[in-house]
Amino acid sequence: MTNNIHKTALVSKKAQLAEGVTIGPFCIVGDRVVIKKGSTLISNVVAGGTTEIGENCTIHPFATIGLPPQDLKYKGEPTGVKIGANNTIREYTSIQRGSVGGDGLTTVGDNNYIMAYSHIAHDCIVGSSNIMANAATLAGHVLMEDFITLGGFVAIHQFTRIGSHAMIGGLSGINMDIPPYAIASGTRAKLYGLNVIGISRRGFSEETIKQLKKAYKILFREKRTLKDALKKIKTDFPEIPEIKHLVEFIEKNTRGICR
Repeated sequence: MTNNIHKTALVSKKAQLAEGVTIGPFCIVGDRVVIKKGSTLISNVVAGGTTEIGENCTIHPFATIGLPPQDLKYKGEPTGVKIGANNTIREYTSIQRGSVGGDGLTTVGDNNYIMAYSHIAHDCIVGSSNIMANAATLAGHVLMEDFITLGGFVAIHQFTRIGSHAMIGGLSGINMDIPPYAIASGTRAKLYGLNVIGISRRGFSEETIKQLKKAYKILFREKRTLKDALKKIKTDFPEIPEIKHLVEFIEKNTRGICR
């Protein structure tokens, strides 16, 4: 199997392309770019910096991957981007390289669907199986876990964390951590309950959903401090992975928890 590189594409001889890579018209691929087997840059895609694109990714026109971060402190240091396998990255999306103020690396996991005009800033960590709807924006150092849905035009403040299986409504502004399994929405987002439909579709058992509902009520609906609520959950609840993850996520927060 050979690569299919359009005659108008500018691909550095130093770039590393695995078998079965397709580079369409007017793409630009820089010296330190690695593209793995089966991935496609449809047309007019720019991939620069120290960038790795995993297997079977499809990147649509006018997306930019690995260009310098929008960070006034950045002075050209050799930071990078690492993207996993089976990702779809739609038109005009930007995924920028890391900064020396973070870990120097922006990472995206596997099986993500990133819609048009989305932005993933420097030093973000995006997990796997997430959906970012049109123009969803992650500022620097954002952590997204797995199986998250961001609505259109969602804006997430730097250093904020979004827990796994959360769902955020369109046009929301997120400036505090969103706990796992929750639904959040609003210009200054508030919680609107457990993402029951989402976690049911992903195969959570009835017992697990029942326990998460009880934990959510204790954390966010009863008049308790977070410290007291977490203590009660750790004392009274069965040891199931989802409850443990919820508790640990909240205990690690530094920006505050959306409530």
